[in-house]
Amino acid sequence: MPHHRAVRLPLASVLCAAAGAGLAQVPQQVEISATPLTEADQRRRDPVAKTLVGRDELDKHGDIAVSDVLKRQPGVTLQGGSPRLRGLGSGYTLLLVNGEPAPPGFSLDSLSPSQVERIEITRGPSAEHSAQAVAGTINIILREAPRTRQRELGLRAGWQAVRPVASANASWGDRAGALSYTVPLSLYQWQGQADMRTERLAPGADGQPQQLRIPGSDLFHGSGVNLGPRLSWKLGERDTLAWQAWAQRHAWHSRGTQLTDVLQGLAPLSIDDRWNAGGHWQQLRSGLQWNHAAASGWKLEMKAGAQGSSSRSHTLTTGDDAAGQRTLIRTSDNHNTERGWNLAAKTTQPLGEAHTLALGWEVERRSRTEQRRIVQNGADLLGVYEGQPFDMAVTRSALFAQDEWVIDARWSAQVGLRAEQLRTAVSGLGTVERQRRQVVSPLLHLTHKLQPGGRDLLRLSLTRSYKAPELNQLSSRPSINTAYALENEPNAQIAPDSVGNPALQPELATGLDLAFEHYLPQGGVLSFGGFHRRISGLIRSRTDLLGVGWSGVKRWVAMPVNLAAAHSTGIEFELKGQGDALLPAMAVDRPWLKGTSLRLSASVYRSHVDGIPGPDDRLVQQQPWQAAAGIDQVLGAWAGGWPLTVGASLAVTPGYRTQQTPEQAVTAARLRSLDVYALWTVDRQTTLRLGGANLLADGTRSLTELQPANGGPWQTQFTERANRRSVNLGLAMKF
Repeated sequence: MPHHRAVRLPLASVLCAAAGAGLAQVPQQVEISATPLTEADQRRRDPVAKTLVGRDELDKHGDIAVSDVLKRQPGVTLQGGSPRLRGLGSGYTLLLVNGEPAPPGFSLDSLSPSQVERIEITRGPSAEHSAQAVAGTINIILREAPRTRQRELGLRAGWQAVRPVASANASWGDRAGALSYTVPLSLYQWQGQADMRTERLAPGADGQPQQLRIPGSDLFHGSGVNLGPRLSWKLGERDTLAWQAWAQRHAWHSRGTQLTDVLQGLAPLSIDDRWNAGGHWQQLRSGLQWNHAAASGWKLEMKAGAQGSSSRSHTLTTGDDAAGQRTLIRTSDNHNTERGWNLAAKTTQPLGEAHTLALGWEVERRSRTEQRRIVQNGADLLGVYEGQPFDMAVTRSALFAQDEWVIDARWSAQVGLRAEQLRTAVSGLGTVERQRRQVVSPLLHLTHKLQPGGRDLLRLSLTRSYKAPELNQLSSRPSINTAYALENEPNAQIAPDSVGNPALQPELATGLDLAFEHYLPQGGVLSFGGFHRRISGLIRSRTDLLGVGWSGVKRWVAMPVNLAAAHSTGIEFELKGQGDALLPAMAVDRPWLKGTSLRLSASVYRSHVDGIPGPDDRLVQQQPWQAAAGIDQVLGAWAGGWPLTVGASLAVTPGYRTQQTPEQAVTAARLRSLDVYALWTVDRQTTLRLGGANLLADGTRSLTELQPANGGPWQTQFTERANRRSVNLGLAMKF
């Protein structure tokens, strides 16, 4: 957030005239001052529609993780710890850290809000960042090295599932001459227990109907550490050199059981299974940035970075049959490594008073090696595939140009063009497949103020974006469905094996966004808008009965492929502000409204996939609607000056059915999330927070139904996973 300093201008003389009479020259000082821009002011001035979450919002609730912050933002949902915009699934939302794609394995749950300067949520692509943002972009800006000494410490203890957990974060920053630095450190733990139930009706190994009920339980825990030092050197009046690093490591462990009840048909290989699994993941990222600002207003920014990550895991599964005899011993060992580097440069030049031109280029390369070996009852489960390295590499290069144009006092525009090229190479078992893909993305963002300097805006955006295939979708290494893992055993269509597709092409999306924004006093905002996306080359999983190299019989195999076009349309509403500003008439005799903050958002989504029969031919994981509400009450505003703030947030998504293919549909259950907190401000440097998360303890439930096109038997699979509540107590101190 930019700040402005007070400036004193000594005047040798000030001439005053009144009623034609001359006055003597009097030496004076004139003080010109300005206050920092609020988040609402920055949002209103930005040429692209976005939501800004600044330090005030990050500190306000005393959240434990950045994921807790994002859950409160309009239009944002979390799926498996990954944020999603506009209800669209994995890969449609671009997650950035300091303007660069987040590293693989990056978890928002492991990042403390104390390490973040601000979060920018943009519902659409921009020329400056990668166009892989069909739904939008979430950019997490980490805190820079401070100008003055900074000491912060946070300690937290809580209860998750069935065990206590603890976490701590500390930040040490200072300045020594031209050098400023900050060293944030976080230690964290997590704990969980999931009670699961699966019911499956499908053909068994003998081809006859088999009906199973499989209850189970999974207890998991882990711990980790992350460190993100940043140094900044002032190299004179015009140049700055900054270095940012990010190191993270966490380890995890899981153990569970499941007991199979055979209701009909042939019993599986084992009915009493137990597993014990563990592993670790670690990554290191480093980047260097040089900024030059000329007196004429011309700016140059250059970046260079490198990153690496690796993970290892081991799983042991044992199973007994109905007679108690050991019939299954399966071990799985996984080792993945990923390396990458990136270079980028951007220049910005004002052109007169109306235009600001930005030009830039980027080059990024990522390579990944996967090795996996599964041994079942002393034999390799997938034959020649086991233990062999499979390599994937992606090289992305881009050029972009962007012009911010102030047309007049009421109209402004941002016009951009971005061209990206993707080169992929996938190799394994002596074969190499290479692909080259190009995407050109024109962009137009138009803003109209209904009155010059007013609080009402209209925004229009026309964009082109894309969704690149994920690396695991390109891998040619197969994965077997262990529910049907006997040698030369056929599997059911509803429980297929899986394999990647190196020939996948990116999904291309053409977008239209329209929004009205009204800015209220005290930083409030009312927004109402809509969007439409037309997606071509949609990636969907297709299941076929194939002859495969890992079995002597044909197996059902799921492979991602590019299908026909899809369409997604939505309407979005957001309202937030102070209670006395939203309800001024009621605030006269209700003083508690002065310390009340209200949030309300709702979205309605509709989507259609060509070639899939309706009425539920929606995009996978896009719910028909979502709604969220929140309230924060500062008790000190009316209850005797208590330094206590309490609040609650509720988010709801309905149950819905998705027709994934002409043969298969999935129904997901309703989900509700309720979080509450109480924040006691002990003094200006110390706060104490008590919070509760997932208090409704809604679990996830889904029903998959499949009617084979060849007239085979109806197949169903129901899965349920219960979630647990959690509470935490945290102490934060600044020195």
